[in-house]
Amino acid sequence: MDDHSPQTHEIVRTGIPGLDEVLLGGLTPERMYLVEGDPGAGKTTLGLRFLFEGMEQGQSGVYVSLSETRDELEAVAQSHGWTLGSLTVIELAPGEESLSAEAENTMFYPSEMELSDTTRRVLEQIERVKPARVVFDSLSEMRLLAQNPLRYRRQILALKQFFIGRHATVLLLDDRTSDSTDVQLHSLAHGVITLERHTPTYGVMGRRLQVQKMRGRRFRSGFHDYVIEFGGLQVFPRLVAADHTEERPVELLGTGVPALDQITGGGIERGSSTLLVGPAGSGKSTLSAQFGTALAERGGRAAFFLFDESVTTLLTRSDGLKIPLRRMRDAGKVALHRVDPGQVSPGEFVAMVREEVERHDARMIVIDSINGYLNAMPEVRHVILQLHELLTYLRQRGVTAVMVVAQHGVLGTGQSPVDASYLADSVLLLRYFEADGQVRQTLSVLKKRSGAHERTLRELRMGPSGIQLSEPLREFEGVLTGVPAFHGRSTKLLKPEAA
Repeated sequence: MDDHSPQTHEIVRTGIPGLDEVLLGGLTPERMYLVEGDPGAGKTTLGLRFLFEGMEQGQSGVYVSLSETRDELEAVAQSHGWTLGSLTVIELAPGEESLSAEAENTMFYPSEMELSDTTRRVLEQIERVKPARVVFDSLSEMRLLAQNPLRYRRQILALKQFFIGRHATVLLLDDRTSDSTDVQLHSLAHGVITLERHTPTYGVMGRRLQVQKMRGRRFRSGFHDYVIEFGGLQVFPRLVAADHTEERPVELLGTGVPALDQITGGGIERGSSTLLVGPAGSGKSTLSAQFGTALAERGGRAAFFLFDESVTTLLTRSDGLKIPLRRMRDAGKVALHRVDPGQVSPGEFVAMVREEVERHDARMIVIDSINGYLNAMPEVRHVILQLHELLTYLRQRGVTAVMVVAQHGVLGTGQSPVDASYLADSVLLLRYFEADGQVRQTLSVLKKRSGAHERTLRELRMGPSGIQLSEPLREFEGVLTGVPAFHGRSTKLLKPEAA
């Protein structure tokens, strides 16, 4: 079942908040679940956290290990700041005596004797401890002992019936070393959670999970990014904007620059999305800093996510333009986050945005730039889908979004790496042009869904006096091409400021 509706019947929490959110609360108790993934995907860490969560609630737990010793499990736990403590660990890893010649048996098939012995030892310990939670690691060892698919399936069925009769919730861990087409466990398990690893050409290893099956329970489908860090797995559920609808009043947010308010028709609307498009160095980041600072000065909070430049560079430039970004940052009204697209997955970035909105009540989110955001995504079409979901989420929460897009080419007459203009409510275009022997900049509003705006072009200048806009350049033609033609008697361009 795949849905996003809340569920009220009894559940078993995994101890991983993000995974519980994906499962819409947790697992159905007294059932057997399969957790599969390649070696290093985090299965052991997930299993240990599942048992510790139960112990914190007063439930006994058993970790059945067919390949690792208690010391090895203790090392894994300590790497996350945990300790096994009173957790019962059943070690079934073969000892040194199994390597001796006397240990070899030529009269019986090893699968007939070893598998039965393994099962017997597990069941004896389970009967003694009577745990509420069990982790079985890993099924690949049982598969090798069985050697026969039919015998292996019967053994898993027997384990399933045994555990259900003992009122235990069981996680079976499988490293998928068998044939990838073997889905026998999928049919036997009550639910299936798959952990995946992928290594890009450049950057850190990425991890994602999906719930492939969950009988009788709804869950959030699709892939969800996760990381393994100190403290265990941190899962970033896929954003579903429909789950975050709120009614917000319509309100215009001034930019703090009268001429800029005039050209935008009074400012930008609360809960809308604004796209700043232009070539490198044309003033996009400066305008976004002005928008965020103006909101902060009115008592709101703005959060900047910087993909392309450092926090120091943005603050230094803002200081030189008399934009009080540093003062607002020090007052806690502005948050500046440096994001490395080679280190942060798309799901983790969305989680960072949600934390600013839901925990810190941010009223404006600035993404600088979409080009850097694009580098964090594997495919362009996924950028548009996730960006659409993110902007819808922000709009429904009444949060204003400001996005920066750098165009190819020095003059900015080339295309953008991704066309997000149709997603934005407003589009502000910046261009370079040449006049009077100088390279100048111009600003125009190409689109605004929420109301009227000027359709003129104005020269944009940034200097010690802040952001300035000229009167409309009505006597020029061809400004957007970078090579304007003057058809008037007197220019209305801004005069350079003294340094």
